[in-house]
Amino acid sequence: MASTIRARATLKGDTVTVKALITHVMETGLRKDEKTGKKIPAHFIQEVSCTHNGTETLLAQWGPAVSKNPYLSYQFTGGKSGDDVSISWVDNKGQKDSLTTQIK
Repeated sequence: MASTIRARATLKGDTVTVKALITHVMETGLRKDEKTGKKIPAHFIQEVSCTHNGTETLLAQWGPAVSKNPYLSYQFTGGKSGDDVSISWVDNKGQKDSLTTQIK
């Protein structure tokens, strides 16, 4: 399966900027299927974790209010070119994905 995460980490001065786009349906559980009239079950990312060389730099608790295909951007200091940045997520159905990229 192809990764559901596209990410980039760039260094400017002493600040690393991480930008990521996660492909996910992010269903709230409140919408109804137009054909059947039944509610579409909730399916959303609950936790996003980001690390720099194994040290956690971001831990986010998300819920059903986050939009479909969420975009994440954050910054941290202390990174250098070539270091690893990892992003992982887990949703309310137990599905998960992760990606590691290098700082450029």
